[in-house]
Amino acid sequence: MSDLVLSKLHATGNDFLVHLALDASKPELDASAAAALCDRHRGIGADGLITITAGRDGADCTMTLRNANGGLAEMSGNGARCLAWVAVSAGLGRGDTLVVDTGGGRREITVERDPRGEVVAAEVDMGAITFVPKEIPVDAPSAFDLEVEVDGVLYRGDAAGIGNPHLVLLVDDPGTVAVTVHGPRIEHDPRFPRRVNVEFVAVTGSDRVRMRVWERGAGETLSCGTGACASAAVASRRGLVGEKVQVDVLGGTLAVTLGPTVRLGGPVVHVFDVTVPRAAIAQGTA
Repeated sequence: MSDLVLSKLHATGNDFLVHLALDASKPELDASAAAALCDRHRGIGADGLITITAGRDGADCTMTLRNANGGLAEMSGNGARCLAWVAVSAGLGRGDTLVVDTGGGRREITVERDPRGEVVAAEVDMGAITFVPKEIPVDAPSAFDLEVEVDGVLYRGDAAGIGNPHLVLLVDDPGTVAVTVHGPRIEHDPRFPRRVNVEFVAVTGSDRVRMRVWERGAGETLSCGTGACASAAVASRRGLVGEKVQVDVLGGTLAVTLGPTVRLGGPVVHVFDVTVPRAAIAQGTA
């Protein structure tokens, strides 16, 4: 069995391992392999593992995303930008445009290159935001003005869906929130049948918000693209920001443009490529 070649990239600190597997004969990386590879102590370390397979019906490729715990996720805006770097480097796409099928639907990515032709940033059409409870999904009469109490702290906010579920909680200062304590408790709120990504958000200007995030299956991350989109959409619906929103996260700044669909822009950085013996993955020492 051949060794596994992976690329590690990050997008505003949200880091991913990307596996190019256009050859259908290559074995799929399952949940245990993803968890072993993403382990920051015994593996390479990442927030998630992305596998790129061949596209169908007009798509340039297909994106399969597993979180750091091995569980499947529908979509990641930051992950899509990392995928774009690898896919374009492999010759996929049409000029500066890439059409990708994801678990959250078909997405179009436009890449930005430096003078050497290397991808340094990308903008992803993330699809439409939904506030319809059954589409998010959330078991509640309305997605708006939801309350959740943890350890005596009462949070309020709105649920939103953008291919995956989010709960955007408006707070005075995300920096003071016990994200790693309250995040995992809120993630498993029984109203969310597929669990939920949790954003703690403060509006800092007419076109700017600050966000910390607890992601399903990954924990607190430095950035979350779908979370940034959901946060901007919630703040806009409440009349707190306009259609163009800068979202400050621990790993940098993302640009969100709201409309019939949401566009997410930001940098992407190639960290390194690595070859991993498949035997090491099986032993959990990748």
